[in-house]
Amino acid sequence: MSGPNPGVNPQPRRLGRSTAAVLVGIVVGAGLSLGTDQVLHVLHVYPPWGEPMYDPKLNLLALSYRIVFAILGSYIIARMAPYSPMRHALVGGLIGFVVSLAGAIAAIPMNLGPIWYPIALALTALPCAWLGGILYRATQET
Repeated sequence: MSGPNPGVNPQPRRLGRSTAAVLVGIVVGAGLSLGTDQVLHVLHVYPPWGEPMYDPKLNLLALSYRIVFAILGSYIIARMAPYSPMRHALVGGLIGFVVSLAGAIAAIPMNLGPIWYPIALALTALPCAWLGGILYRATQET
């Protein structure tokens, strides 16, 4: 009798591919964010590196493209995931949340700009990851 084995996972876990998917998505999101920051610094839209950025409009600009890039990074994570794309995207979002929360805790006492900005980065990490997973799922249904 050669039926499926009930105790065996039909889709083996691929830790290397899972790790690579999450890392690539995070690197893409962070790389695009930092690259855009650099372009805006060079164009003198943002103040020079190391100087506080108090203008709420500039912080809102930074938050807006970071949200887009976080969704894109999560989409990439889901796309590359060997199984459970949404779970992989949310793991990336959880990592983003922890890193953003640590950044907020470190940045707030340094008076680098409005307090809401680093808090917003942390609070948007998981919703962006979820949206990236949803976007991937939507492309698979068409």
